Amino acid sequence: MDSLGRPGRNATGFTNFEYGMSGKWLELLKDIAPNIKRVAVLRDASLAAGTGQFGAIQAVAPSLGIEVSPINVTDAAEIERGITSFAGSPNGGLIVTQSALALTHQQLIIALAAHHHLPAIYINRIWTAAGGLLAYGAAPADQFRRAAGYVDRILKGEKPADLPVQAPTKYELAINLRTAKALGLMVPDTLLARADEVIE
Repeated sequence: MDSLGRPGRNATGFTNFEYGMSGKWLELLKDIAPNIKRVAVLRDASLAAGTGQFGAIQAVAPSLGIEVSPINVTDAAEIERGITSFAGSPNGGLIVTQSALALTHQQLIIALAAHHHLPAIYINRIWTAAGGLLAYGAAPADQFRRAAGYVDRILKGEKPADLPVQAPTKYELAINLRTAKALGLMVPDTLLARADEVIE
């Protein structure tokens, strides 16, 4: 691929996220848990997305008065060690970035966040459906609809190489009120009003 604007060769498509939106996770976490001062970021350091998302979060953290630290996601033992160690100090929160490894250990991560009373935000709504507190990410239905338009254009003769790779344009916010209650958090009405899905 030459660039996202001019992918070249025979490739184009849609990305699941763009790094800049990663800072939004920190803002939303602070909205629902105003007392947080420290946030652990679970990421796969072997992926460009893992380091890119962490960098975007780091850039926003000083303006919110939050210290961020990475926890690498390689296996269950490392995840458990990292979260348990981080949770040893107060006023902590958790961000789980996009990675197949995080999804593989979804239930463990959600259980550890609950056990250690860590407010956590995740990449998409399948996490809140599984018991996670908050999720903010690209709306899959919108991505599929836009992809259908690209398929139509290609079938009508346009070259994939001439179609730019597109970032998401619509994002969804999901909140699990049962998890918020278990964590002793009051969800602000302003946050509820912005939510696309609320699990009660």
